[in-house]
Amino acid sequence: MLTPGDTCWRTARSDRAAFLVDSEAYFAAVFDALQNARRSVLLLGWGFDPRTRLFPDGYDGPDDPDEVGRILIELARARPELDVRLLIWRSAFAIAAQQEFFPHRARRWFKGSPVKFWLDDHVPFGACHHQKVLVIDDRIAFCGGGDISVDRWDTPGHRDDDPRRIMPDQDYHAPRHEVMMLVDGPAAAALGDLCRIRWAKATGETVAPPEDAGGDPWPDHVPAALTDVEVGIARTVPAWKAQEEVDEIRRLSLAAIAQAREIIYLENQYFTSPLITEAIAARLAEPDGPEVVLVSTGHAPSWFDHLTMDRARGAMIWRLRSADVFGRFRAFWPATAKGDTIIVHSKTSVFDDRVVRVGSANLNNRSGGFDTECELAVESDDPRTRLAIAAFRDRLVGHFMGLTGDAVGKARIDFGGLVPAIDALNRAGRLRPIEPPKVTAFGEFVAQYHLGDPQDTKDSWNPGRRRERLYQAVREMQFLGAPAAIASLDD
Repeated sequence: MLTPGDTCWRTARSDRAAFLVDSEAYFAAVFDALQNARRSVLLLGWGFDPRTRLFPDGYDGPDDPDEVGRILIELARARPELDVRLLIWRSAFAIAAQQEFFPHRARRWFKGSPVKFWLDDHVPFGACHHQKVLVIDDRIAFCGGGDISVDRWDTPGHRDDDPRRIMPDQDYHAPRHEVMMLVDGPAAAALGDLCRIRWAKATGETVAPPEDAGGDPWPDHVPAALTDVEVGIARTVPAWKAQEEVDEIRRLSLAAIAQAREIIYLENQYFTSPLITEAIAARLAEPDGPEVVLVSTGHAPSWFDHLTMDRARGAMIWRLRSADVFGRFRAFWPATAKGDTIIVHSKTSVFDDRVVRVGSANLNNRSGGFDTECELAVESDDPRTRLAIAAFRDRLVGHFMGLTGDAVGKARIDFGGLVPAIDALNRAGRLRPIEPPKVTAFGEFVAQYHLGDPQDTKDSWNPGRRRERLYQAVREMQFLGAPAAIASLDD
């Protein structure tokens, strides 16, 4: 399934790989890795706030020593041989305003320090840099859906009233679910290459790989979930200026859906892609096809996404329910013990127990060809690796219900599948069915034309052409399969 030049950019070996569930685990691992850095720190982000605390304690003051910006500056000053570079998307005004104009204000934070901070606007108008990657010494690398920002920290418990979710304005953010993946070895070095390519395009400066200074920046407290695996690195890069479109993630998604045998498990913030929907619908129509479980947010937190993404997602959910003649599809949103919405920001998928993917790409149109994205994928037939992948999926499902992964695994065996296991274990109702919203005439127009969700630069400002191209691709998929559908988008 992982074919360089088609469904991925490169494949590279990793001696260790770990899954970091929720930002408590990610931020703690980042802190330890930074302390062990010797030569290079490279960060790509959609957003970044230097005030982010890596170990919040329920009080947010003006001089917290665990603020990530303060940590980076102190490290760079204490270790002149350490090259620290942050490349963050130059966000549009509306988004920057929601972030109190961070990361734009972060330039002043790092001014006069050894930290090299750059805002990157080298994308088509309306697109964004959505890759989230952190590389230390080219020896270890993090990749996934989480940014280092003040509204991201949470624990797998997703408590209703956790004072540690405090922000600098003394307000509290909602419970939030994130997933990151940590790799080492050649896979980490390949992600370092990705960062340096981005840096050169944004700044015109070519940065050489760091010299080998030895050491192991892997956080001591993080156990490896997988060992000795081949890791695929897949990207989305929009066609812009001299850059040709790269749609490896979209191709990998369709290939993974087509090859799944038993279970397709999807966690994602958005679900609006007609191509992905039609590929899943085709599998649901098979008498012996796989179960499909989707976990997403109950409703988008911003008014714009609520208008654009939630309406379109409703249409996709209806399509899959109509195709689910054998009762194998479930779409859930998770709630806290008291019923509050848990924001699902992770972009994670598991296909059977053979393929696991963690990255930044949403299951919408723009992540397939308009924004920049990056994800890691592992495909394996090794029995130990397959057990670890299944355990990771069961842990994700269980934590939403306040249960262990072992409980989910046992229920899968007892009840004959993931869907009946969830139906049996979800007694507290913390996984709730996603109900498509009531749609007005305007809402139907938004959903049909996928406003705010372009497929690529060819239809970014032409919703009529977008609708025509998307549904032509869907028709091609129904009759000829996924490769023809992707090819039709190039016309």
